[in-house]
Amino acid sequence: MELKTIIEAAWENRELLKEKETEIAIKTIIADLDTGQLRVAEPTADGNWKVNDWVKKAVILYFPIQKMQTIEVGPFEFHDKMALKTNYAKQGVRVVPHAVARYGAYLASGVVMMPSYVNIGAYVDSGTMVDTWATVGSCAQIGKKCSFEWWSGYWRSFGACSGCPGDHRRGCIYRFESIIVEGVRIGKEAVIGAGVTLTASSKIIDVTGSEPVEYKGYVPPRSVVIPGSLAKNFPAGTYQVPCALIIGQRKASTDLKTSLNDALRENNVAV
Repeated sequence: MELKTIIEAAWENRELLKEKETEIAIKTIIADLDTGQLRVAEPTADGNWKVNDWVKKAVILYFPIQKMQTIEVGPFEFHDKMALKTNYAKQGVRVVPHAVARYGAYLASGVVMMPSYVNIGAYVDSGTMVDTWATVGSCAQIGKKCSFEWWSGYWRSFGACSGCPGDHRRGCIYRFESIIVEGVRIGKEAVIGAGVTLTASSKIIDVTGSEPVEYKGYVPPRSVVIPGSLAKNFPAGTYQVPCALIIGQRKASTDLKTSLNDALRENNVAV
């Protein structure tokens, strides 16, 4: 509560960023985010999510108190305010060159990062694969055993992916060039099809029944989602606007594929 009070005060008065107490509070929160002791958002017992706004504010306030510096990694050089995450072996995380995660992002044991990017404040739970050129944006919350395919990702601030809690073997799947942005929650074991873009205001329409069922900012568990369009009337005429369509439920064959990947990893077979 003391940290929260300091952050809320600094949020209202940026002059407090010059105070040593404020700097220590911000850096303490970022360190706790890095180890998973704090989260920008967390699942609740009733299946919803609680957003810790003050933690998110600390992430934003971290930027102005950091100084630009040159970071050398072997033959590579970066020039940024943020340090890179380190000690992957100790954390049980596989990181393939040229994958990058910022300090202040939490990666649980069993996470695999192909050449990809995870930003500060993000939380990526165990067994998740972040594939080539995929992005997990600042403060995004990703569940267990999810799979991000090429160019997919959670962009911008807080979005929540339930993944697959407990000891189940499968999580959500994000296909090629799918994009999820702030304010969207994905139910466990959902499949987001190639090219789907979801925002908090996107219409997500279940077309599997005799009547359409509309959602905003939420994809139910095990839903299979593809890009769609809706006709909308404007003064200049009728035009198609993007939406997302729920066309069915995840199949057992998809579950088998993700279970096979798990089995290969658990038996030390290269993938």
